[in-house]
Amino acid sequence: KPPYGLYPELLSGSAFTVPRAKNRYAWLYRIRPSVQHGPSSSSQFEPWAHPTWTSPPFQHVVPPVQLRLRPLPSPAEAADFVDGTVTLAANGSPSSQEGCGANVFVANRSMASRGRFMRHLDADMLILPQEGHLDIRTEFGDLRVEPWELALIPRGTTFQVNLADCVDVARGYFLENYGDQFVIPDLGPIGISGGLAHPRHFEAPEARYEELEGDFELVSKFLGKLFRSPLRRSPLDVVAWYGNLVPFKYDMRLFMAVNTVTYDHPDPSINTVLTSGTATPGLANVDFVIFPPRWVVAEGTYRPPWFHRNTMSEFMGLISGNYDAKPESFLPGASSVHNRHVPHGPDAAAIRSGTELDASQPERYEGSLAFMWETRLVWQPTEFALQALNDDSYPTCWDGIESRFDSTWVPPAQEEYGFNPSGRSGAGGTGSTGGTR
Repeated sequence: KPPYGLYPELLSGSAFTVPRAKNRYAWLYRIRPSVQHGPSSSSQFEPWAHPTWTSPPFQHVVPPVQLRLRPLPSPAEAADFVDGTVTLAANGSPSSQEGCGANVFVANRSMASRGRFMRHLDADMLILPQEGHLDIRTEFGDLRVEPWELALIPRGTTFQVNLADCVDVARGYFLENYGDQFVIPDLGPIGISGGLAHPRHFEAPEARYEELEGDFELVSKFLGKLFRSPLRRSPLDVVAWYGNLVPFKYDMRLFMAVNTVTYDHPDPSINTVLTSGTATPGLANVDFVIFPPRWVVAEGTYRPPWFHRNTMSEFMGLISGNYDAKPESFLPGASSVHNRHVPHGPDAAAIRSGTELDASQPERYEGSLAFMWETRLVWQPTEFALQALNDDSYPTCWDGIESRFDSTWVPPAQEEYGFNPSGRSGAGGTGSTGGTR
């Protein structure tokens, strides 16, 4: 008989026979097994046609255009995390366990206020508060999560998202990852000392249980569909647990950014916090990338990102501050979608300021946190996002870019190095090959 009369229960996040290094599991020691934390019949799983939380695949037509989506307005009525979720874009399929869904939420009430819990059976959920602190209760224990922090809830885990004390409205972003579980990226030549996100900074909850009976509700998401069903007991009755398939949080202010200290740009993948892989090495189902506060010191370089057309598709959001490629027009809470091979880059204002900048002086980027969900599959925006949130004038941000072509320009006899190895005076600062792009 187990100690304290508890019921052991295994939650597995991988097949039993995957290599041990990838095996994910947790043993939960509960007051009642999970079979008693659901409805008493299949007929009590009531399908819920949520008006704004949807799942792929979608059938509507999407043009190959740059998209910017406005922040969600505050709800006119009482709405918790589930009520206030809006899917902006998605790809892949929950049933085939590939791809992901990009969502935003705004809530003015806690799920606890109506006795509501949620269990997502299709996806791991990566939650990014943008405004307001969250108290996320899970079977494993509680997580207090604030803006600039992230929380990850493994698929199959029951949880509840509540507003912290003195918070009237909370909003943010969250990703549904249908594919392989997130891991921190390999560091390669960066080494093991502390670059990027360090494993010791990820915090798991301490077990906290309750034994309550009452009228509760369970919201389930399965095969892309939502269901509501009654519960007689709180499912948060885990007294102890161990394993490596657990909810966690991470403070993105602890991210050790790596950047050039000479000239030019590393690719944004250098800022990857978490990655969900595929069977092809180096090809991500989805990468979670951040653009945190940092020093920018590249010399002889246009420091904002240049124009690009990538094979990977990008969903961007802004937690705080502004983004250097769109300093005047990309607002916190807004989103942008730049799909496969769709051209994008800095707007006209960023080109002017970046070109006129004295690149011999370092800059401290502070107070801003942007992020990107980059995926091998094309983001398909939802019909709701296109109809209710789309900033149709977004592509005009590039209208002010001028032609600077000068056919009479004569290249110098020797090209300057991007980073002068002999100092800024110019002595020894030239070479036979170009040092800048």
